[in-house]
Amino acid sequence: MTATPRTTEDLTAAHAEVKAEIARTDAKTALLLAFVGAVLAGAWSIARDLPINLPALVVGGAGMAVLVAAAGLLLRSVRPNLSGRHGFPLWATLTADEITAAVARDLAADIAGLSRLAVAKFTGLRRAVDLTMTGGALLILAALLALGGAA
Repeated sequence: MTATPRTTEDLTAAHAEVKAEIARTDAKTALLLAFVGAVLAGAWSIARDLPINLPALVVGGAGMAVLVAAAGLLLRSVRPNLSGRHGFPLWATLTADEITAAVARDLAADIAGLSRLAVAKFTGLRRAVDLTMTGGALLILAALLALGGAA
């Protein structure tokens, strides 16, 4: 089935939109990864100067572990998928003529594959944000426990 000019324009616009969403997700992920790294470094620096009691140590350790898990999710989210069958990983295996035919024939399939990739990236980012908030809350609680002198 041949796509009409309007359908081709719509598919091209959808393709560009999905690629833009992936780029936005990667940018957000990079910023959040830098933030998590800064929080981890800051928490480590502050913890060295606080009188740490057992409750603060346990809660702070849990907070740090949750933040490390968030960083792992973020790294996984931006890890390139070079075995994919969409976009440049596919095109790298084709000749110039095959690329032209594949793009003309399979734009909708490429949109579907890239959309699945975008959803996976957003899901990882969302989970990492949730873990970052949880880890931050635990670190705040640990600081309060350390400063309050709970035994």
